[in-house]
Amino acid sequence: MDGYTLTHKTPSRKDFIDTADFDQSEIKDIITTSRTVRDYIKGGGWLNALFHKSLGMIFEQKSTRTRVSFEVAMEQLGGHALNLAPGAIQLGKHETINDTAKVLGRMCDLIMSRVDRHESIKALAEFAKVPVINGMSDRCHPTQGIGDMITIVDNLPEKPMNEIKVVFVGDATQVCNTLCDMTTKMGMNFVHYGPENHKIDEEWLEIGRKNVEKYGGSVAWSDDPECLKGADFIYTDVWYGLYDKETPKEVYMADFYPKYQVNDELMASTGNPNCKFLHCLPASRNEEVTDSVLDGPNSLAWDEAENRLTAQRGLVLYFSGVAQATLDYIKQQKEAN
Repeated sequence: MDGYTLTHKTPSRKDFIDTADFDQSEIKDIITTSRTVRDYIKGGGWLNALFHKSLGMIFEQKSTRTRVSFEVAMEQLGGHALNLAPGAIQLGKHETINDTAKVLGRMCDLIMSRVDRHESIKALAEFAKVPVINGMSDRCHPTQGIGDMITIVDNLPEKPMNEIKVVFVGDATQVCNTLCDMTTKMGMNFVHYGPENHKIDEEWLEIGRKNVEKYGGSVAWSDDPECLKGADFIYTDVWYGLYDKETPKEVYMADFYPKYQVNDELMASTGNPNCKFLHCLPASRNEEVTDSVLDGPNSLAWDEAENRLTAQRGLVLYFSGVAQATLDYIKQQKEAN
C-alpha cells in the first residue's frame, strides 16, 4: 500500500462495535487513514470532509479522552459533535434505548456511545439507521484498540511482525480483550500476564487463536513472570475500574500487588532495554504502574492518548464512507505542493 490507497473503499459493516468483527485488511485501512490524516493535519493541512455532518455522542459514564478526541476530530474535519452526557437526554428515564437510537439516527450522521453494558451499544446499532461507534463497553474498547495499534505501529522495532511481543499485565479488562484481538490480528505475539482469577476469558483467547491460524504470531495467558522476557511492549490498565464497584478495592489490591505492578524491576525483567510502556489512561499512579515508569523515557502513554484523536479521525471518515476520497484529496494536495 502507498499510504493513500485502501484495500476496501467502503466498510464491510455499518457499525464499529467490536474489532473482532473486522479482518486484518480492514483494520489496516482504518490505521492507514488515521495516520495519513494525522500527518497531513500536523503538517498544516486542513480538511472539510465532514462539512455539515453531525456526531451524536451518548455517554453513560464520565469521559476525558473519548469525549475530547471525538469532539476535536469532528471539528477538524468540518463537522460537529453533540455531547449527550448522563442526564442530558431522556435515555433511561422516559425513553428506551431503541427509541433514542431511532430518533438520533434521523438527526445525526453518526452516533458514538460509551455504555455500561455491551447489549446497549448493540441495540443502538440495530435501531439506528446511521453508523454507530462503540466508545467503550464492558466487553471491549475498539476505539482504544485502534489508537493502541497506531501507537505500536509508530514505534515498531526493526524486526518481523511475528517476532513482536506484547504483554498485557494485570486485570483482564475490556482493553486487554481488544488488545488480544488487535495484536494477534496483526500477526504479533500476545500474552496476558495476570492472576488466574482475573484471567482473560477463553472466548478472547479463542479469538486470538483463530487470528494466529490466519495471520501468525501467538496468544497465551500466564501467571509466570518468565513470560515477560523478550517483550517489546508492556501494557497495563487500572486494577479497580469502572465495572468493578461490587468488589472492594482491597480485594483487587491483594490479588495484584506487588507481583503485577509495572515498576522499574518488572520492565527490567523483560531483558529488553528498549521495551516500551503503554497505558490507556487514566492511571492510578503507584498502584498498577509507578511514576518512574509512567513518566519514564520508555513510556508511550502520552503519545497513545494523543493517538485517540488520530484514531477517531480515521474512524469517523471511514464509517462515513469518505476515507478513500479524503486520502485522494491529501495526495493531490501533496503533489500540487
